[in-house]
Amino acid sequence: AHNPKTGRVVIIEINPRTSRSSALASKATGFPIALISAKLASGMTLDEIPYWRDGTLEKYTPGGAPDGDYVVLKFARWAFEKFRGVEDSLGTSMKAVGEVMSIGKTFKETFQKAIRGLENGRAGLGFAKDFNKKSADELCEMLKTASSERYFQLYEAIRKGVSLEKLNSITHVKEYFLQQMKELVDLEEEMLKTIGSVPSDELLIQAKKDGFSDKYLSKILKVSEKAIRDRRNALGIKEAWLAVPVSGVDNANHYYSTYNAKDTSVASDNKKKIMILGGGPNRIGQGIEFDYCCCHAAMQLKELGYETIIVNCNPETVSTDYDTSDKLYFEPVTTEDVLQIYEKEKPMGVIVQFGGQTPLNIARELEENGVNVLGTSIDSIDAAEDRDIFRHMMEKLEIPMPESGMAINFEEAKACADKIGYPIMIRPSFVLGGRGMEVIYDENTLREYVDKAVGVTPDRPLLIDRFLKNALECESDALADGKNVYIPSVMEHVELAGIHSGDSACVIPPVSIPEDNLKTIKEYTTKIAQALKVTGLMNMQYAIENGKVYVIEANPRASRTVPLVSKVCDTQMARLATRLMLGETIESLGLKDKVIPYYGAKEAVLPWSRFPGVDPILGPEMRSTGEVLGLAETFPLAFYKSQEAAGSELPHAPAAWENKKVLISLSNKESQKDQVLMIGKTLKDLGFTLVGTQGTADFYNANGIKCEVVNKIGGGRPDVVDLIMNKEVCLVINTPKAKRNYAEDRKTIRKMCLKYKVSYITTIAGALAAVKGIAAVKGGHGGEGNVKSLQEYHALIK
Repeated sequence: AHNPKTGRVVIIEINPRTSRSSALASKATGFPIALISAKLASGMTLDEIPYWRDGTLEKYTPGGAPDGDYVVLKFARWAFEKFRGVEDSLGTSMKAVGEVMSIGKTFKETFQKAIRGLENGRAGLGFAKDFNKKSADELCEMLKTASSERYFQLYEAIRKGVSLEKLNSITHVKEYFLQQMKELVDLEEEMLKTIGSVPSDELLIQAKKDGFSDKYLSKILKVSEKAIRDRRNALGIKEAWLAVPVSGVDNANHYYSTYNAKDTSVASDNKKKIMILGGGPNRIGQGIEFDYCCCHAAMQLKELGYETIIVNCNPETVSTDYDTSDKLYFEPVTTEDVLQIYEKEKPMGVIVQFGGQTPLNIARELEENGVNVLGTSIDSIDAAEDRDIFRHMMEKLEIPMPESGMAINFEEAKACADKIGYPIMIRPSFVLGGRGMEVIYDENTLREYVDKAVGVTPDRPLLIDRFLKNALECESDALADGKNVYIPSVMEHVELAGIHSGDSACVIPPVSIPEDNLKTIKEYTTKIAQALKVTGLMNMQYAIENGKVYVIEANPRASRTVPLVSKVCDTQMARLATRLMLGETIESLGLKDKVIPYYGAKEAVLPWSRFPGVDPILGPEMRSTGEVLGLAETFPLAFYKSQEAAGSELPHAPAAWENKKVLISLSNKESQKDQVLMIGKTLKDLGFTLVGTQGTADFYNANGIKCEVVNKIGGGRPDVVDLIMNKEVCLVINTPKAKRNYAEDRKTIRKMCLKYKVSYITTIAGALAAVKGIAAVKGGHGGEGNVKSLQEYHALIK
């Protein structure tokens, strides 16, 4: 840490390993840190490693990275909106879920490029949320707390005339950065004098040099993005592409754009050239699973003799390594940037279905501007996402979906809910990724939800579905060539419907889906893929209620589960989908059904410990930031391994613990009576002592399973919290009440488990899988030490 007033420097910590910033530094400078570290770890010394400037690496000096007068900026991405009740504040505990890196010639250009790379619906720094409507004093008060919105608030505070000295004293952001932002504000205010028209040529040229995007100028000036682009092109203002050379590797570069230099890069005249659009920053709902798809697509294309180009801005990914593709453009995945790369490189086509939602958001605009999008048509992708069109398609195909409706106010929502019957699932139609989705059990909660909903219009209604009760949820990933369809396996979710697919544990192959339902799922998947004319990948989500299969949604693109299916089933789905997009067929690829004689259990990793005020329960909105996979000959053992890998270690057996107590507090005992009794009996047979709150203890004792009673919170000491604080229990099974205003003591139990690092489970289905896993480990079925490599598992497939 550096004290800017005194010049004093102190060491905060040292990490003798690579870190998150190692990838950033490698890509920013072109110096391959991990490569050099691996050589040093293998026993080489610096004087044995070549140095591209002065012989060997011990002669390296600060500033010895490749020459280049460019600026690199990292900007974090957060997801506070996903966690109800959490305070948006930054501190010593990391809360970011991803990051972008941008490269430019000036700080202003680089900063604005990073903002548009974040993929958070903002193309620039101004007019975010309602900050522009706040007074200078209100903004200064907000700035006293470091938050994910700090730079957007600073921008508006500068616009409101707050002095840079005052802003520096509040935030300690260096005045250099504040001055740079002020210059952006001043230029923007000059342009805002002529709202409704394209800026003067002089202002437009300066705006592009300072990093203002076409999209942002279009938004603030209320003119079309095309008008901005056309005038810019007429003036010859286009991005130039400069190389960042990779140290110690011949002819290896990655490229960045700037409006502050002349173009020095050369595009090949190779006709067999394909561009792959990456996924941008990691975020909840979209992470490195899409990077996996992009990388495998690039590898497959190279093997087929194509030149590959990747566009992405996430420094944490393998797709932004210099050797993954033949050419890497380190750029935001926006219409403006991609179009200019496309015009320069002139590839035969662009793949948009591997980068998650990021490339799909701009696919229509790209196509309208002459880009050849490979694979499934944009019309088909839009049809799957348009609720009305998709429902009519399902009706025509005679495939059932849960009863549903739309509403723009409480009266319409109430009428719809009364017709469908509670509980209902409600969500905004205009938000992707399950955001804002909730299960509603009564009229009062519905009114509360509708009153809080923002941005609802006739074109942007609330979507209402009948909530499928006690329904088994499952998914299938499929490959299609427009006519024929191949499904490697069906994934069965552990948690019942109502938990977001990204947060639910799941197993491949399925363990309890009846054969006739599996046949129906494969039949429906095939029909839907054919109706949508899918070429490449498709993900289908289903729920089975009382033996009937319902379609939840179709995604004719790569999904979060592609790497999972690929690794468990030894079917390289991204590679195969790439070949299908290039004209091969399911038949020519020789794809046949497989029998998988082992199980893969996926478990989500959730960031509850970073958000101490949040109740750690699962629901219809995704909150997980990653996932793990457990492989074993049996499902219980695979599930046990997945829990251990995700950091929710289950007790092996009582002998391994000083205490043998399991605390159980359940809200929905009667509706899932058989499973609840199975949980209690299995734990009892394994030698654990059951401890429960009054209702749960009475239930077990009445059914012949001994369970001790513990006081509820406030019911006398010791109570449930004391048991957790004193580590008297080795596992807590605690399910929430269905209604949103469920008891506070249940929230407290879960929060205390987090605080005192006691493993806890919040669903009956998860608890059942867990106790079976504990039994499998204790019984030695497969054994903890019985490890196999992935290749050994694949060799067992028939």
